[in-house]
Amino acid sequence: MDTLTQLQQNRRIIHDLTSSTLARISSPFSRLAYLASLRDISTNVYEHAGLSAVYPKEAVRQALEQCHQELFERILETPLAVQEEDLRAHLRTLPNGSRRAAAQWRRLEAYRTLLPADSPEYLKELFCSNVRAILEILEKEPATEQAAG
Repeated sequence: MDTLTQLQQNRRIIHDLTSSTLARISSPFSRLAYLASLRDISTNVYEHAGLSAVYPKEAVRQALEQCHQELFERILETPLAVQEEDLRAHLRTLPNGSRRAAAQWRRLEAYRTLLPADSPEYLKELFCSNVRAILEILEKEPATEQAAG
């Protein structure tokens, strides 16, 4: 398959993924978590059964990896205050409330699973630094503000 055909196919796969799945996920951090969940962390291989039923498996893997990387970079391009609101919105979707989730995420560094494997180290460090700072803020907020937020 030539490069242009492969790029067009990847574009179709990403369009299908974004219009059918990612559009239904409200926050960028939740989208990032979803994309990261499609990757086997031990092999760095992305899989999506629905897309693989329509497109070649390797093309799906490449498109998912590209989409994960682009969303990761887009999050880093947003102001830190926006990243905070997005992460807050994502943590609210998790069991036990966002304050408790923030504490666990910070303690276990669970946010590292969101990192695309092939991102430059400086972007990974920036992301982790931003998330750690946001988690500390969220963890220290009074519980009443967390519930109302």
